[in-house]
Formats: sequence, C-alpha cells, structure tokens
Amino acid sequence: MAMSARKCPGQLGGPPRRRAPMHSLEFQTALLNVLLLWILTAPHEFAHAWVATRLGDDTPRLEGRVTLNPLAHVDWMGTAILPFVTSLLGAGFLGWGRPVRSNPAKLRGGLNGLALVALAGPGMNVIMSAILALVAVLTLSRSPALAQFLAHGVELSLYLALFNLLPVPPLDGSKLLLAARVPTVVYMELARFGFMLLIVLVSVTRLGIVMNEWAYLGTRAIFGLLRVAG
Repeated sequence: MAMSARKCPGQLGGPPRRRAPMHSLEFQTALLNVLLLWILTAPHEFAHAWVATRLGDDTPRLEGRVTLNPLAHVDWMGTAILPFVTSLLGAGFLGWGRPVRSNPAKLRGGLNGLALVALAGPGMNVIMSAILALVAVLTLSRSPALAQFLAHGVELSLYLALFNLLPVPPLDGSKLLLAARVPTVVYMELARFGFMLLIVLVSVTRLGIVMNEWAYLGTRAIFGLLRVAG
C-alpha cells in the first residue's frame, strides 16, 4: 500500500508561519503534488501485484491490479481529494493508493511470501527515484522547471519508501510483523489505532523530520552518483 503522511518542508521546525492569501501558485503546487503521487503510486502498487502473482497468488490479477495504469490503483479520496486539500491548505501532504489484496494461503512461502510482496512496493519507490533522477539530469538544460519537478519526485519517492516501511498497519512494513509471527490478535489490535498512531508519530515526534532528512540525503546521493557516472 502506497501511503504518505508528510509535513511541508517549511513546517518541520519552529512556529507555524502566517499563511498568505491563496493564489494560483498554491493551486498549481497542490495539483503538481497530486500528479507526483499518481506517478509514484501506480508503480508501487503494481510491484505488490506483480510479486504476488509471481509467487502464485492470482488475486491481484483477477482484480486487475497487475498494470501500470494509475486508474487501477487510485483511491479517489486518498490519491486525489485529500492530498490536494492538505497540500493546498499547507497542512502537509497526506495520501494513499488503493491497497493490493493478497492471500497468504496462495503465496509460495506463506507469510514469508507476504513479506516479499510488502517489500516490493518500497523497493519500487527506490527504483523510481533513480529513474526520475536520471530523467531530471537529462532534461535539466532543456527544461529546468521539469527537472526541478522530477527532483522533487525523487525525494518524495524515497520518503514514500521510508514511510511505508514503518511497522504500523496498514503500511507495508506492518506485514513484516506477520512474517515475524507476531500474534494475529496483537496485529489486529495495533491495526485498530494504526492510522492515528501514524499521524501522531509524524506530527508530534521527530520521526517525520528524520525521514525527511534521510530522503533528502538519499536524493543528494542519487544525483551525486549520476554526476560521477556522467
């Protein structure tokens, strides 16, 4: 499941800044953030579906999820409306894609196979970061604005990978708890409060700041490697 809960960079420390009246630039920024989420969500969910299918579970194929078509993975509230509104209002960036269903009973390896399916999504985010960075470098001289947009996508994709690895339901990382044979009753109890726990972790603790910093450092490392290779 591709999910993101991220503070705006300007809100990571210190008191909140007074907001200026909304104008067209804010609408444009919100639309671009939603576009990025669509670009990154489709490969993430496709990776889950593809790995599950390769491991013997035909559930994603029967539900039409083994595709890169974004419309197959959109949750209209989580992939369009909510991220647009939160981005527009300066309330951070909150969104998610429609989760890919998988049946551990059909997967080779059972719960261990489920862990591989879960890791496929964040792994695809890392791959997408490298692809977006390469395209950004290639388009920098001809279209600096596009290159900047793609560079932002690199950082957001890395953040998505980190965030989705958190072992809190409904995130991908929570499936690792099942693979580690955490009792189902414990997992279900954690799932009851998972969403609120994530909001608290990102907004109250330093976890969101740390993940932002790691995503930024990862972005610098990727572009640094491309400069060396070029």
